[in-house]
Amino acid sequence: MPINTLSNIHNDLDGYNQLVKLYEEHKDDIFEKIDIELQVWFDANLSALLGGILDKIKNDGLNDINFTYIKNDIQTILQKNGFLSFYGYPKVYDTNHTTIEYKKLKPSDTRYFNQYLEDELLSRAEFPNMSEAVHDKINESIQEMFINATMHSETDFIYTCGQFFPKDSRLNFTIVDTGIGFAKRIKKDFDIKITSSDAIKWAMVEGHTTKQNVSGGLGLALLKEFITLNKGKIQIISGDGFYELHDNNEKIQKLDSYYDGSIISMTFKTDDSKTYRFASEEDLF
Repeated sequence: MPINTLSNIHNDLDGYNQLVKLYEEHKDDIFEKIDIELQVWFDANLSALLGGILDKIKNDGLNDINFTYIKNDIQTILQKNGFLSFYGYPKVYDTNHTTIEYKKLKPSDTRYFNQYLEDELLSRAEFPNMSEAVHDKINESIQEMFINATMHSETDFIYTCGQFFPKDSRLNFTIVDTGIGFAKRIKKDFDIKITSSDAIKWAMVEGHTTKQNVSGGLGLALLKEFITLNKGKIQIISGDGFYELHDNNEKIQKLDSYYDGSIISMTFKTDDSKTYRFASEEDLF
């Protein structure tokens, strides 16, 4: 089989298209050796997505994943965050403390994820300053994304990773599941056929849920406002739908291929001198 080259992978439409294409092209393979090259650049937080994709296309061990070439600086960062440890590479100590460790978690690991989120992301010195009340609400919002993946997606594992980019003053954090995605979940529970893009819009509305007697939505209301004020970015991918909130602008585009699970990526700007606190108990900021 030809070598699969992933080149210049960033948190953008092209980067997601390359990764999801890898998934779609190989998800039904059996007894194949899948060769992969990582060229030019790889945003390390997207280890979460690559890890989920590679686990799916391994097809319960029927296929063999082989990295034929990894550019030196990409290899170093993916050894530092622990991703390549799953593929026989030794762990490298992160002397610069820019990585947020790659984790493959079971849906039952909610408490572990909470501690990981606190230690690896929210307590970092680079994370924007905030009051304890805002800190707790941001923690709760991101936790809710993990909980939603465990409750709604039918995923076997949840993958998460992050990366601090000092030169760009940004801190990226990504959560990925390999379940059935938003549109298929809505079809299964409500017998409503809906596009991936409309399913993402639906899932983002507070109160919308496919389960009874539980809170709904992705928990994004406060997080979206925080990221807007911070001039950061949030991206949600499910099926062939790609949503992005950046610079106070929302846009939905279509991926070239179809990803069965869901992806949530957040970018926080670290050159933000503001301190975030609630104006009152009723107001967000």
